[in-house]
Amino acid sequence: MKIDVTDRIHAIAEQVAIAAGLELVDAQLLGGGRHRVVRLFIDKIGGVTHDDCQAVSHAVGDLIDAEDFIGGDAYTLEVSSPGVERPLFKAKDYERFVGQSVKIQLRRPIEKRKSFTGKLAAFDGARVTLELAPEQTMVVALADIDKANLKYEW
Repeated sequence: MKIDVTDRIHAIAEQVAIAAGLELVDAQLLGGGRHRVVRLFIDKIGGVTHDDCQAVSHAVGDLIDAEDFIGGDAYTLEVSSPGVERPLFKAKDYERFVGQSVKIQLRRPIEKRKSFTGKLAAFDGARVTLELAPEQTMVVALADIDKANLKYEW
């Protein structure tokens, strides 16, 4: 049975993050050969610390190395916070950040636009309500969102 390397990395990182009381936001495998990069983004309420990143890095690195499923190729492991403009991937991300400013990219345009910024006013599990301006909202199906990020107010 062939193992999907990215899926296995995600499973390991998710297990380690949960055990540490953290959330795995994203796991990526980039590049190839000796230039592979395993990039993990972790988060928790109140933000992650350097110690959180270090603990996850050591635990995930040890498990990846023990299983040796990357094929013996060298890789670089990066663990960090997703940042102040973190991406929203899962339904629980939308639930958690109701009331925050967000930027969304749609798969198909609405009124000739694909990009919208506003306050995440509500999320019902399938639809996002975005407040574009006072008393101006739009409702978008979660499935129609291609990309979403928190929008930091500078």
